[in-house]
Amino acid sequence: MTRRTLAVVSAGLGQPSSTRLLADQLAAAARDELAGRGADVDLRAVELREHAHDVVNHLLTGFPPGALRRTLDTVAAADGLIAVTPVFNASYNGLFKSFFDVVDRDALAGKPVLIAATGGTARHSLALEHAVRPMFTYLRAVVLPTAVFAAPEDWAGDDGDSALRARIRRAAGELAEQVDHRPPATGPADPFALTTDFADLLAGRDPS
Repeated sequence: MTRRTLAVVSAGLGQPSSTRLLADQLAAAARDELAGRGADVDLRAVELREHAHDVVNHLLTGFPPGALRRTLDTVAAADGLIAVTPVFNASYNGLFKSFFDVVDRDALAGKPVLIAATGGTARHSLALEHAVRPMFTYLRAVVLPTAVFAAPEDWAGDDGDSALRARIRRAAGELAEQVDHRPPATGPADPFALTTDFADLLAGRDPS
């Protein structure tokens, strides 16, 4: 059985958070889809409000504190990413953007990413296409076709067969399809790993 890891990043600021609720439902659906393909799935939840101060410190100093470094490594090492933000002023919130500003430059290259958002009105759903998708495209991620937006009315009377549930299942299926057809992620590169043979170093030989 192939082991797969999904990083689930949510940028909600409140508790409880509809953003975290949407992230959890997407993660559960993606886990079920991958399990149906014979994968053993490890979900790694990242709630950015817990790292807000560390993200700012990293932006100011250029060095992530230990807890944030581990979180960044979790995202880099994942086979796929679910990224969910609340919509503020017709775009992602500042915490969401700041976190992905400090993600290692190549960490998301080629990684399947499911994008989603919550907002106070369905009119904010276009933020996924004009703000969130272009950011991940710039980071060279593979952004899935289906983006999931949840407005307050989407949660009302949700009986398990709503339009929101259908979008969640469709997006989760797309993520599972992308992850299933890729080799398992190897994780972030070790910056201290030797790239040449130790004997060559001792002999003074040029490995190139």
